[in-house]
Amino acid sequence: MKASVVREFGGGFHTEDVTLAQPIGREVLVEVRASGLCHSDELAANTNLGYAVPAVFGHEVAGVVTAVGDQVRDVAVGDHVVGCLVQFCGACTNCLTGKVGLCENPDATVRPGRIHDAHGAELNQGMGLGGFAEFALIHENQLAVVPDAIPFPQAALLGCGVVTGAGAVMNTADVRPGQTVAIIGSGGVGTNAISGAVVAGASKIIAIDLTDEKLENARLFGATHTVNSRTTDPVVAVKEITGGRGADYVFDFVGAPGVTRSGFDMLAQGGGLYLVGVLDPANHIDISSFELLGGRKRIEGVYMGSTNPKRDIPMIAELYLQGRYRLDELVSKTISIDEVEEGYASLRDPRINRVVITSFGRD
Repeated sequence: MKASVVREFGGGFHTEDVTLAQPIGREVLVEVRASGLCHSDELAANTNLGYAVPAVFGHEVAGVVTAVGDQVRDVAVGDHVVGCLVQFCGACTNCLTGKVGLCENPDATVRPGRIHDAHGAELNQGMGLGGFAEFALIHENQLAVVPDAIPFPQAALLGCGVVTGAGAVMNTADVRPGQTVAIIGSGGVGTNAISGAVVAGASKIIAIDLTDEKLENARLFGATHTVNSRTTDPVVAVKEITGGRGADYVFDFVGAPGVTRSGFDMLAQGGGLYLVGVLDPANHIDISSFELLGGRKRIEGVYMGSTNPKRDIPMIAELYLQGRYRLDELVSKTISIDEVEEGYASLRDPRINRVVITSFGRD
């Protein structure tokens, strides 16, 4: 099988032939029909995040099940599935209480030796998925079954950007109807937070960004107000929009010096700041205990939107099919598997939401 896009430090994304093992146990062989380009894969390929290279990256995967191991319970041959990078064992205390994002044994989903290059050398499987490929061998815990009616490009985005943005609003913060939210950063993930806020029934959805193009896009996805923080003080603007109260919830999808502090400052009394983006890993916020206590405010880190993939991915797929969640507008461009470098370059255009591989060179 021709699996693609193996990356080495100092090199570039390139295609090569690899050999996949047959599925055993709870493994599932997926014929990949769409694979989204997420910045996390590009970052993992260029920076030491703990994913040893060479590796097959790609974690926004949608496809069709072609074979299953003898212990698979949740999926069957012919099912349309979406992969998610949330790896969970299903047996630890956190998993058994529904907190799969806090799994104590996530490596249980990956068996060494599943992929080898043409010379027989083992390749690593980025985030347990390896979706920049014609086929991917994935543990069933990382797969969710979705309706056949949802197109594969839209489905692929459900596994990361969609559940991260929407989940931060709907799961982590549990935004309720009538509450106000501010979303800092209106990129591919931030737009899904806007969609999540729409579904949650937020009364005011304030999108904050540096470019008018992204703010225009934010309005398309349901933002009720927009603030260009390059020309306007966002804290002052949010206070004005909310009648002096501030926002009940602020979601920081940037994670840069000064930005996070401004997110805290625009909170209403009793509000919560949710940290999602990490543009600068050294970013920090200087908050006194009195500020937290006096304002009864809270700060919380968010990983993958506190997502339970087998619950949330099918749910949002159904909302899409009902016309209640925007996915079509997220797919800005489709490419072939040998155009990944060009695809990542195009993501620098603020008008581009997501780029998705849809052509895999099959005969």
